[in-house]
Amino acid sequence: MYATTGRLDKTAAIKQYAPLVKRMAHHMLAKLPANVELDDIVQAGLIGLMDAVNRYEDNQGAQFETYATQRIKGAMLDELRAADWLPRSVRKNQRGIESAIHALQQKLQRAPTETEIAKEMGLGINEYHSMLADARGLQLVHIEDFSGGEDDDDYLDRHCPDKAGDPFEQMRDDRFRKALIASIDELPERERHLMGMYYEQDMNFREIAAVLGVTESRVCQLHTQAVSRLRSKLKAW
Repeated sequence: MYATTGRLDKTAAIKQYAPLVKRMAHHMLAKLPANVELDDIVQAGLIGLMDAVNRYEDNQGAQFETYATQRIKGAMLDELRAADWLPRSVRKNQRGIESAIHALQQKLQRAPTETEIAKEMGLGINEYHSMLADARGLQLVHIEDFSGGEDDDDYLDRHCPDKAGDPFEQMRDDRFRKALIASIDELPERERHLMGMYYEQDMNFREIAAVLGVTESRVCQLHTQAVSRLRSKLKAW
């Protein structure tokens, strides 16, 4: 990847790291609403890669792959912010799912089934599945989350209620990690297995679908539902 002069070979670097852009795009797409196009994310990532190639200096103290990964991800997120990819109605629906799950967990003292969640929300199962598919993007923070409207609570109020605490330090807190692990262990078996494949084995939804013997869209629904369960159980954090 480096020329005989010892400097970065820009053409070779773009060729070598183009597959990384596609892998990152596929991984990010799994967390986004269905209306987001893969090609748009890939194109933004490639622009980020070319920007990294042009800006990288060997004396920066960081490996090129680390530097490029940051630039690629940043370019993808900039594209998503510019596209305003998550409607307010979707965030409201996601909070409705979380509230229904929380209420049922308190009442049933176990993880509710999909049918029970749909019934609690007054929805048919197909309508509930459609809502899950639409809501899959809420895992990423959108700039509009920082200021609520008439019907929405503020992002900081929801996620950082204790102004004396640092939310980034909380994420590293051992008690939070233990609570998260315990919550994952309480997920229904298939959802627990899915989360392990996605987050520990770095498999994409297509690969997970092949393992589970379901469609990719079904994996998307199950992932969103699992995240909703976790968010519901970890509200105190």
